[in-house]
Amino acid sequence: MSFPEVAVVGFAQSPQVRETTGTTNGVEMLVPVFQRVLAATGLSRREVGFWCSGSSDYLAGRAFSFVSAVDAIGAFPPVMESHVEMDAAFALYEAWVKVLTGEADIALAYGFGKSSAGDLRRVLALQLDPYVLAPLWPDSVSIAALQARLGLDKNLWTEREMAEVAARSRAAAISNTRAQLSGSVTADELLTAPYLADPLRAHDCAPVTDGAAVVIIAAGDRARELCARPAWISGFEHRIDSGSLGSRDLMSAPSAAAAGEAAGAADVEVAELHAPFTHQEIVLRSALGLPESVRISPSGGALAGHPMFAAGLARIGHAARQISTGAADRALGHATSGPALQQNLVCVMEAQ
Repeated sequence: MSFPEVAVVGFAQSPQVRETTGTTNGVEMLVPVFQRVLAATGLSRREVGFWCSGSSDYLAGRAFSFVSAVDAIGAFPPVMESHVEMDAAFALYEAWVKVLTGEADIALAYGFGKSSAGDLRRVLALQLDPYVLAPLWPDSVSIAALQARLGLDKNLWTEREMAEVAARSRAAAISNTRAQLSGSVTADELLTAPYLADPLRAHDCAPVTDGAAVVIIAAGDRARELCARPAWISGFEHRIDSGSLGSRDLMSAPSAAAAGEAAGAADVEVAELHAPFTHQEIVLRSALGLPESVRISPSGGALAGHPMFAAGLARIGHAARQISTGAADRALGHATSGPALQQNLVCVMEAQ
């Protein structure tokens, strides 16, 4: 059985901001983003054969919040729709499978998160092992700090190298009009800041962000009609490590390495990495085998804005944009989910 070629043909995201006044179901953020991406591709809602969302009920604070988000699509005509309780990059994977199997020739994946609605550090403790870890309520930043400390003690990275990641990310985000944080700052300036959770400072952590992102994919000739330079998906894989923090080496990311190898991550020119903490970018670069020549997160990455459940999808969208604009011929988009890089997804795209 032969499968069709599938490409990213459209990408849009909302402004990444510290707080929005809208509801937690994402409708207010999604409506303008849907309008923008459909207008850019010249598509109507009727032409989208499959819709798939990524969000979280525990982030929204109510059950089945994703059902309310479907209101942003419109009540008519009826749509074929699905949902994943993860970053929308994993929703894009489901949409990709749907197109591969011929059930749709155009699919749209979207993600949204109103992270400001609660105490995000505490909310994310709900994703931990419910028997051993969750009852202790270790927050997400503290877990990342433990991971960072392990690497520092093993001389795998330094606080200066972590600060340099933050400085580069903010500088790159200057050209990203949707970024939450951007600007010119030096590693020396960043290192004078107090610790937030030793050894992490505020710049080492992705900011709390409200936002949404949308990616459209299409098959074969349909993709060529919709985009002058489609980003053809040549590899798309995801892997998972143990949910028990004590059962894995936190200084590496085996699932990222396995996903990257299976997706064909070698020889990419640019990589958009979903690294919510500075040291995690260093871990991911090693796991994916990315040499110094690879441009890392030219959008500014998650450190410039991190809407929960949309940031990973945005990394794929920004990587695809590198191809569609001619800035690269081969790009990688990465997404993660879970504590300390537990789950990892890699999407490799190329020009034809």
